[in-house]
Amino acid sequence: MVRIAVQGCCHGELDKIFTAIKHIQKKENVSIDLLIICGDFQSIRNTADLESLACPEKYRSLGTFHHYYNKLKKPPCPVVFIGGNHEASNYLWELYHGGWVASDIYFMGFAGVINFGGLRIAGLSGIYKQLHYDCGHFESQPMVGDDMRSIYHVRKFNIFRLAQIKEPLDIFISHDWPRGIANHGNHEKLLSTKSFLAEELRTNTLGSIPNEFLLKRLKPTYWFAAHMHVLFAAIYEHNKVEVSSKAVTKNPDEIEIESDEEIDENGTENQKKKESVVKEEKATPMRKFTKFLALDKCVGDRSYLQIIDLPTDASEPYKFEYDREWLSIMKATNSLISFERRQPPLPEEAETQK
Repeated sequence: MVRIAVQGCCHGELDKIFTAIKHIQKKENVSIDLLIICGDFQSIRNTADLESLACPEKYRSLGTFHHYYNKLKKPPCPVVFIGGNHEASNYLWELYHGGWVASDIYFMGFAGVINFGGLRIAGLSGIYKQLHYDCGHFESQPMVGDDMRSIYHVRKFNIFRLAQIKEPLDIFISHDWPRGIANHGNHEKLLSTKSFLAEELRTNTLGSIPNEFLLKRLKPTYWFAAHMHVLFAAIYEHNKVEVSSKAVTKNPDEIEIESDEEIDENGTENQKKKESVVKEEKATPMRKFTKFLALDKCVGDRSYLQIIDLPTDASEPYKFEYDREWLSIMKATNSLISFERRQPPLPEEAETQK
C-alpha cells in the first residue's frame, strides 16, 4: 500500500503544503510516501527567475521553493510534479525530459512516465491552446514576452509520445482537465461554485481535447488535475456498452461450454447433468474506470490537498525509477523533436505499430 498526497495548484507555497502534510502525519499517526503536485509549481530559484514567470506582475512572488533548491530545507516526503501555466519556464525547460529540481523533488518533464513503489505514473505539463498545438518548440532562452507563455502550451508531439504507451498506467497527472470529464461528476455542484463555467459545460468546451484523447486511449486508474481552482471528482467508465433487450453483444471468436447447471440462492452451483454442448458465448466486456480528481490551489482552508491509499506490490521500493517502456518511446521518437516553429509530420497510427 502506497499512501500518496495529491495537491492542486502549488503557486510556490511549498512551506504551507509541507506543514499540512506534517500535521496530517502527526495527527493521524501515518506516513505519507509520496506527494503529487498538479502544476503551477513555480520552481523559482532567485529573483532573476521571476522575469520568466508567466503571471501578472502583482502575483509575482519568490515563494519558498528556493529554500529547498539551496538545501536549507528538505521535503517531508518525496515529491513529483508537472508544470502548469504559471511557471518560471526558463528552469523547467532545462529539464525537458524530466529531472530533479531539488533534493527529493522530481519534475516529470514536458511529458513523462516514472515508477514509484510499484505505481506507474504518467504526466503531461502545460495547458492546451490550439494556436501552438501543431508547432515545434520554437521558444528560446531567456523566456520573455510571448515565449514565456507559449512554452507551456501542450504540443502534439508530446501527445503523440504518450499515445504510444501500451502498458497499464496507475496514475496520470495533468494541469488542465480532460474535455468532457465534468459530465461524469456532480456538475451542478461545480456550477454552484464556478457559475462562469456554465457556457463551457453547455458547449462541451471545458477542458483539454488532447487530454480527453489520452484519457480514452490510456485508461489510467486515476487521473489527477488542478487549474480550475476547485474540488471536483468524477468517474469515467471506458467502453461503456448499451445493450437493448433485443440484442446481445457476442464475440464470434469465443465458445461457451453449456452445462445443465443452476445456481441456488446461496450462489452454489448444482449440476443436474454432465452433458454439455458447444455454442457461442455472450461476451461480457470488462468494465474499466478512471477515477478523476481535481483539487484547489493552496489558499486558506480550501480543498487543496487529499490523501489516498493505493494498493501496490509491497516488494517494490519507495523510490523513483525510470520506466523502461517510456525510455524506449523517447529513444524511438527522439528524431521527431522540433526546435523550430514547424513540427515535421508525425507518423501515422499504422506506422507506430510496427
